[in-house]
Amino acid sequence: MDHSPPPFFKRGPAPLVRLFFFASLSLALLVIDARFRYVEGLRSWIALAAYPLQRLGTAPVDLASRVGEYFATQAQLVAENEQLRAKALAYSQDAQRFQAAQAEAEQLRRLIGAAERLAVRATPAEVLYVGRDPYSHKVFIDRGAAQGVRPGSPVADEEGVVGQVTRVHPLVSEVTLLTDRDHATPVQVVRNGLRAVAFGGGASGMLELRFMSPVTDIQNGDRLVTSGIDGIYPAGLPVAVVVRIEREAENTFARAVCKPVAGIDRGRYVLVLVNESARPALPEDAGKSRTEKTRRARSRAKDTDASR
Repeated sequence: MDHSPPPFFKRGPAPLVRLFFFASLSLALLVIDARFRYVEGLRSWIALAAYPLQRLGTAPVDLASRVGEYFATQAQLVAENEQLRAKALAYSQDAQRFQAAQAEAEQLRRLIGAAERLAVRATPAEVLYVGRDPYSHKVFIDRGAAQGVRPGSPVADEEGVVGQVTRVHPLVSEVTLLTDRDHATPVQVVRNGLRAVAFGGGASGMLELRFMSPVTDIQNGDRLVTSGIDGIYPAGLPVAVVVRIEREAENTFARAVCKPVAGIDRGRYVLVLVNESARPALPEDAGKSRTEKTRRARSRAKDTDASR
């Protein structure tokens, strides 16, 4: 009869003995590997065999990390796009302001050059706003009586005549444009010296030479300048260019349609001209002055007779 214990209750070496054995074996393997590198190839093969298991084990972590990076990158890109759009909008506004300032500076330089070429005193002014009456062509400028602007002063830009000051306030003035129906400008054809009067065409934005003889020597493309015979506009300022001549058989007179050369409906800056040249008095004024002198002499003679 076998009295040995069943295999389940069989005990091998003591746990302390086994721990000591395996610790010694590990230490011996470490020393041998560090000293002679015998297990270098074995380690490589074991690492190669364990690599798929390592990748499989780290796959969930890598997937979660990549998903987080994807959404973080998307949010960052959206924020950067918004910032770039805001910067682009700001830069576009700056570019528009720069272009507007550059255009204004260019116009001011042309105005300064025009003022130097003119033989009269010129005061620069800025156009504030357009008149509200749709049937009249008027603008308001930021110069008035305080700056020496007087009614009747001609207004021009770097290209030619714009209009005439018709009403003066302390700080602003009203300018009637050439194209206003109630405005008339004495002009002269440069080619042949023909004098005429240019009337405003109103809504058409053109000028008209009315009541001309059908045989008048005027052609398309003729340049019109101020004649200076009115004593208001200096002579020689560009006014318009003839674009169409209407000579109809049933009409007694011919009509020439002209296009203004100045910026009638554009531009922010103009020149207010002051013609300081001395002009002789008109014959009517001279006659009135002689009549006034005669009356004064007669009144003095009557006073002398009365005193006697």
